[in-house]
Amino acid sequence: MGSAYGRGRLHLAAAIDQQAVCGVGAFVELARLAERGALDFVTVGDASGRPGPGPGPGPGPEALAVSARVAPETARIGLVPVVATTHTEPFRVRAAVATLDWVSLGRAGWWIEVSGTEDGARPFGRRRAGSGDVLWGEAGEVADVAARLGDSREGDAGIREVGTGRFVDREKVRHADFEGVEGAGLSVRGPLIVPRPPQGHPVRVVDATEEDSRGTAARYADVALLRVADPAHADTVRKELRDAAAGFGRDPDELRVLVSLRVDLGGGEYAAEPGHGGGGPRQSAHGPLYRGGPVDLAELIIAWHRAGAADGFHLVPIEPHRDLERLVNGTVALLQHRGLFRTFYPGSTLREHLGLARPAHRYAVAGGATGGATGGAS
Repeated sequence: MGSAYGRGRLHLAAAIDQQAVCGVGAFVELARLAERGALDFVTVGDASGRPGPGPGPGPGPEALAVSARVAPETARIGLVPVVATTHTEPFRVRAAVATLDWVSLGRAGWWIEVSGTEDGARPFGRRRAGSGDVLWGEAGEVADVAARLGDSREGDAGIREVGTGRFVDREKVRHADFEGVEGAGLSVRGPLIVPRPPQGHPVRVVDATEEDSRGTAARYADVALLRVADPAHADTVRKELRDAAAGFGRDPDELRVLVSLRVDLGGGEYAAEPGHGGGGPRQSAHGPLYRGGPVDLAELIIAWHRAGAADGFHLVPIEPHRDLERLVNGTVALLQHRGLFRTFYPGSTLREHLGLARPAHRYAVAGGATGGATGGAS
């Protein structure tokens, strides 16, 4: 299993969602704990979008704002807030995520989500939610236009010549001029007001568990999450995503596929409960659940990764502080002791943690050509 693509470096991430917590100190504490374990990134859920595998954080602060506050309190770990694109303007999304990348010095990502419920649409006072395929088609357009907006300014476009009154080199500023075709009717001119951020394009994460989202994940995501309980299933979907990415003109090795598991390490000193560990986690109403000890969780991670079923894992603690502490001090420490996971960050950006290249500026190419890029390359 997985022999077609082999296996590379193991990647680990964790959710730091918390029920009805508004104080940023709790988020900072968890992010620092994850950073101590050298995890690639943490995700932050948002009440306005599905936060991933679990019942959700409930009412609370906005994920982007929390991440921006956590950024100066951490040094290396990636920060990936959930951003529901269905009711949020693409210009605002890109400006906020680019700002987070600047604030964090190149550690930002965004978990692209959709909101398909009437309860999700009502607070915005806007249109009714569409079907899953339409919503994910719109999300793909938001990802596309966000990349175009991100490249609308070259790095040295700002010149600030006070004497002449010239503050921008207009030759290095371009308009996105994007017209969407999905239900949202996107029409975005640009350019973006925020300079191109340190990573070029902050890392894009998509939950590809459902078939409606897989096309968007294959075309635009840097990281795809899968909430599956069986390694063979994960392997099959991973191959599907990589093949689809290649069909969009992408290098499939530039797509990381992580299995997302809820973890309950409350009985940390005991072996995994039957059906939860060993042979695999148990499927629950909110996604696959592992319940047991950190040692057996490490063995599960090793087995799935060596089989080529996943490039890594996104772990969602049931009890945020308790389980994340046992995850870092137990599971991750064991993986590090065996030489299977890093003990420090060799780079400073999230793209470097994930082994992903910094995207080239679509306009700043040899000879000054200004040809557009395909969606897969954006």
